[in-house]
Amino acid sequence: MTLGKPDRANTNFSLLLIIVSDLTRNKLRVLLYLAVLLSGMAVILGSHQNRQQVIALEDLMQQKDELDVEWRNLVLEQRALTEHNRIETLVEKQLDMYRPTADDEVVVRLK
Repeated sequence: MTLGKPDRANTNFSLLLIIVSDLTRNKLRVLLYLAVLLSGMAVILGSHQNRQQVIALEDLMQQKDELDVEWRNLVLEQRALTEHNRIETLVEKQLDMYRPTADDEVVVRLK
């Protein structure tokens, strides 16, 4: 060992001792620093969960809109399939039925 150069191991040890002694002397500051870090992490976690919930809500709203459009199309299709003109045309073509004329009508009288 020379007098001009301090021992590196001794310097690192004394630096560690200084840090530990400062931390033990300023317990309140260390606790406040840890509280700030924890609250920051809680804010980050809460923001992340909030974003995930908003994304899920938007997906559900889009799915609702798609189902609403499909339902409207099904209602229109149902109305088109149950129109009297369509049913009358199918009956005439497939069953050979027709609307009776005035001559074909028979009036039944009850006593």
